[in-house]
Amino acid sequence: MAKRPTRGETLRSAVDQTFQAAAGQAQVTRDRAQELVDELGHTAGRLRDALDELRPPSGDDLRGVRGTLAALEARVEALERALKPGRSTPKSRSHRKGPGAKGGSGRSTRPGASKSSSKSK
Repeated sequence: MAKRPTRGETLRSAVDQTFQAAAGQAQVTRDRAQELVDELGHTAGRLRDALDELRPPSGDDLRGVRGTLAALEARVEALERALKPGRSTPKSRSHRKGPGAKGGSGRSTRPGASKSSSKSK
């Protein structure tokens, strides 16, 4: 005949089952809590990015933009000076006399470059 469990063993078994059930639920709760924390962190990052876009520019930001603008103004001014009438243009170059006038582009980076190249031919 099987031995009948005592009250202490029955109580111990019931407590064990309760702890195991609670541990299973705790893991589910822990996983869900971690998901919520991750989601909250992601949302906080997006909020921080949105606030950064909305904030007014700082003095450093404005100085940087001013420096970039000044550099662009200088480049545009140099381009405009290069295109002003009175400067040599491709059309006026074709009227020049000399070795660079016929054939080739007429452009040289060093003096006498077109003469030396015509001698070597």
